[in-house]
Amino acid sequence: MAMTSQHRPVPRTNAHINRSNVPQRAGVKMAGSTGGASQSSVPPLVYRQAAQASYQRMTDPKSKHVLKEAVDAVVNSFAKHTHGYGRVNVVEALQEFWQMKLERGADLKNGALVVYESQPSNAMPYVCYVTLPGGSCFGSFQNCSTKAEARRSAAKIALMNSVFNEHPSRKISDDFIDKAVGDALAAFKGKKEDAEDANTGIGAFKFMLEANKSRTMLEFQELMTVFQLLHWNGSLKAMRERNCSRQEVLAHYSHRALDDDMRSQMALDWITREQETAGIIDHELEVAEQELESARLAGRELRFPKEKRDILMLGLSQIRPNDSVA
Repeated sequence: MAMTSQHRPVPRTNAHINRSNVPQRAGVKMAGSTGGASQSSVPPLVYRQAAQASYQRMTDPKSKHVLKEAVDAVVNSFAKHTHGYGRVNVVEALQEFWQMKLERGADLKNGALVVYESQPSNAMPYVCYVTLPGGSCFGSFQNCSTKAEARRSAAKIALMNSVFNEHPSRKISDDFIDKAVGDALAAFKGKKEDAEDANTGIGAFKFMLEANKSRTMLEFQELMTVFQLLHWNGSLKAMRERNCSRQEVLAHYSHRALDDDMRSQMALDWITREQETAGIIDHELEVAEQELESARLAGRELRFPKEKRDILMLGLSQIRPNDSVA
């Protein structure tokens, strides 16, 4: 079968931003001078403490061994059911999995393309990320001594999650929405009425889920990441202040890709904040990197913290172009 996966280096800190736009955007206060993340329901310190605790758990040898065994079991099971034998090229298997979904009628806007991104490094451990059709992203969860090994590690965890994603419980239904919203309320100590309030993050989350019934969570991930970024960046708050309804916002962003143009616009917002509050990008970048590392080592989906990191690094590269940001 022809392979359609792609590989690209990260991060995108060499992207060009027209900085002449910054003064014009400075008049649009997105989330205040303290930054979008600082205005969210959970303070950055809580994110940092949670990330550190998760990091400590996942660096425990026993936890890492259990995760590796689980991933290998799923990958080998997939190989036996599709090829009749236990050994498999996991990179090819992941691509084949999504190609089969496309051929069976899955609604994949960008086709079955699987994209790999290697973290720049001249020494081990090497790190690789893989983004699936639909927008979900996973990273190599093992201590990898080569770039090829890191690529295989990322493909393994992505294939395991892709297989689990086929379970009926992962499809967005009324029951799924009730449970997801309930979990969100519990996690953020929200009130039940928050789920029905258009001005709350949980209310917007519920509305997005209801608009995407019958899709799976992996297929829904890019849209969810876009709205997570808009909330973090303060853009949703700015839209509410302009009296935009959540239906209008959802309709607009449902058809917009999370691309370099969107990243550049958000990076401009953070450049403006940095001009108002020196050091805010470094602070947010530290939080994002801890969240990303925690999610990667735990084998969790990590598109949101990865995009935050890339956006902040893009902004930082424009402010301090001579610095080496890795």
